[in-house]
Amino acid sequence: MTDQAQQPEGEVPDKPTSASRTTLSHIMTGSDTNLLGTVHGGVIMKLVDDAAGAVAGRHSGGPAVTASMDEMVFLEPVRVGDLVHVRAQVNWTGRSSMEVGVRVMAERWNESTPAQQVGSAYLVFAAVDEEGKPRRVPQVVPETERDKRRYQEAQIRRTHRLARRRAIKDLREKRAAEGIDD
Repeated sequence: MTDQAQQPEGEVPDKPTSASRTTLSHIMTGSDTNLLGTVHGGVIMKLVDDAAGAVAGRHSGGPAVTASMDEMVFLEPVRVGDLVHVRAQVNWTGRSSMEVGVRVMAERWNESTPAQQVGSAYLVFAAVDEEGKPRRVPQVVPETERDKRRYQEAQIRRTHRLARRRAIKDLREKRAAEGIDD
């Protein structure tokens, strides 16, 4: 009997962080550059979203869509010829949503120096069914102390996202009630 068969109806088995962790690597070329001659931030953001989407799909066992991106931070410029590694893992799960943490590393393609962190981001994905409706995701099981810290930090970010969303909604309702049309 498999773990899936032992789960109550509608439940999905938990998954450890390592089950869906992945790294996407890409060499940066001249077509990736911006007007300053460095790699365009949007190119890096797409790689981040691609890696996070792969992780979310793996973890949830099906389609998952980007719901939000938090705290995309660019620490250092990426240059043509850099080999970029985008490392992603599920940090936290809710009922149908997942926070995926992403670390962006870069190294010169022709040097043997260690990769340097050049960026990071947190993305929230929603697992969806064939009709685009939310579906349940496996709960993530942190395996290491670092995974446990990431899980706890993700809960803080979630609390802040929800509070920010609620405060903005309240402000808009208040302004509408006062007759202020934005």
